[in-house]
Amino acid sequence: MFPKKIFNALLDLFFPNLCVVCEKKLVEEENFLCLDCLTKLPKTNNWIVKNNKLEQTLAGRFSFEHAASFAYFVKNGSMQRIIHELKYKNNPRIGEYMGRLCGKELSHTDFLSDIDFIVPVPLHSKRLKMRGYNQSLELAKGISAQTKIHVFENAVQRIVNNKTQTKNSRIERWNNVENIFRVVDPNLFTNKHVLLIDDVITTGSTLESCAREILKNHRSRLSIFVLASVD
Repeated sequence: MFPKKIFNALLDLFFPNLCVVCEKKLVEEENFLCLDCLTKLPKTNNWIVKNNKLEQTLAGRFSFEHAASFAYFVKNGSMQRIIHELKYKNNPRIGEYMGRLCGKELSHTDFLSDIDFIVPVPLHSKRLKMRGYNQSLELAKGISAQTKIHVFENAVQRIVNNKTQTKNSRIERWNNVENIFRVVDPNLFTNKHVLLIDDVITTGSTLESCAREILKNHRSRLSIFVLASVD
């Protein structure tokens, strides 16, 4: 065995790559998810369904062309574990990996047919410093790598470091996120169709606040894509 192979063997012995969902040891061809968990992801397929459940949830709140989520978020389910790994386990690479999976699915449909660029929902600078990365940006990078659609990382800024939304009611959630975003260059969005990316949507209040700020610019259009949505 070559020294590199010995090192890799020792690394695998003491720090094996495990599936983030079932914690089964991954084989060489697998990344982050074992094949079994990958094939069992609760995909919505609503990027090919008109007037899907997410579009119904967001209808009337702001103007959008299309809205879709990759998979359903179920308590103690696979997507909860994946998002927990992404947001709280210092693992941005799984975000790009999941983004590539999303991009692969979207590439076979008309969902992205006239999208001009991708914008991730931003984190406030303080939260970004604490986490070290923006999970929505990592997802956007993965989608971009698969679709070749450009990502504008800093097109929108989060100017208010609002409190967590976890235990808030729907009204409290909206009051907590109103006017927390700012578009850096409004001209960037003129006559453009933007794909806004986020990791998970529950009530959609944060996403709505960001979308409304973008849509203040005349002649801009918006579509929404999130990694997971509550069923």
